[in-house]
Amino acid sequence: MILTQSKSIAQSNTLVRVAVAGTTHGHSAWILNKPNHESIQIAGIFEKNTELVEKHVQQYRLDRKLFYNNLEKMLDEVKPEAVVAFGSIYEHLEVVEACAPRGIHVMVEKPLAVSAAHAKRMEELARKHNIYLLTNYETSWYPVTVKVSQIVKEKSLGKIRKAVFHHGHEGPKEIGVGEEFLEWLTDPVQNGGGAIIDFGCYGANIMTELMGSEKPVSVTAVTNTFKPSVYPKVDDEATIIVEYPGAQCIIQASWNWPFGRKDMEVYGETGYVITSDANRMRVRQKNNPEIHDSITTEETSVYTDPFTYFADVIRKKITIPTYGLYSLENNLVVVQILEKARESARTGQKIKF
Repeated sequence: MILTQSKSIAQSNTLVRVAVAGTTHGHSAWILNKPNHESIQIAGIFEKNTELVEKHVQQYRLDRKLFYNNLEKMLDEVKPEAVVAFGSIYEHLEVVEACAPRGIHVMVEKPLAVSAAHAKRMEELARKHNIYLLTNYETSWYPVTVKVSQIVKEKSLGKIRKAVFHHGHEGPKEIGVGEEFLEWLTDPVQNGGGAIIDFGCYGANIMTELMGSEKPVSVTAVTNTFKPSVYPKVDDEATIIVEYPGAQCIIQASWNWPFGRKDMEVYGETGYVITSDANRMRVRQKNNPEIHDSITTEETSVYTDPFTYFADVIRKKITIPTYGLYSLENNLVVVQILEKARESARTGQKIKF
């Protein structure tokens, strides 16, 4: 089926008109591969790389009329309600600079921004022009992520004392990401770093949600490049310690895992919860045996599709919780953690928050 700009009036009244800003991110397939999405209508796609445009047209059977090589021209012509950004992290700011004054809501891929300065400017624009500015993480869709949050907020574990996050894979080149993605993912300017940014953001995002309004007091980090012939410009291994007044968070971000992993351990005063993947987890309370559980989407009511979540926010069917995984408040803290982690790794010092 060929995706075109024509839709029925009935669909236009219900679907959110969304434009795509950049497609070099490997995750752009999440939206380009969904021509008949239940909640959104693709109104236009901005991409300057002509070879990549041709690839998308052929691979996803997209209408060439959807593509633009000028972001502002696309926004003015197709007039989307919302934009999803799938370019480099450095480009997130320019997307918000173009969209916010036009009243267009934005959802970027993780993390929010390449630096605290970029994040602050994005926040100013979003609040001035009253737009939603979301950040999308794959782990936001995991039933176990929601379940862990519920357990913590129910005080089932007592006060959190330690959380350990393991995120990453064998390395972007090793798993065969596209060359356009690899080019900026391994660039210290366009990505802001290597594994420390690519996978350090997941643990920072989840921990910030778990801790709510309680802010860190310091960040300490160590980075390494164990494969300099593959990643000469950025780190491929990072360990970040985020300290809170009564808790410690350890984020292990790596392009050196023997296989892909996104799992976590949360320890409280009276118990722990350890996840294995998107659905499986183990819970143990003090003086009780460990329980193995498989968490379903239905049980947690988690959104498994970020575009449906975005559409429902725009249509005011749901409200983003303050410090929720997608929220601006959460992801401003995430960028600060990552920036202080880079500073700590560079200087060898603990950086106060």
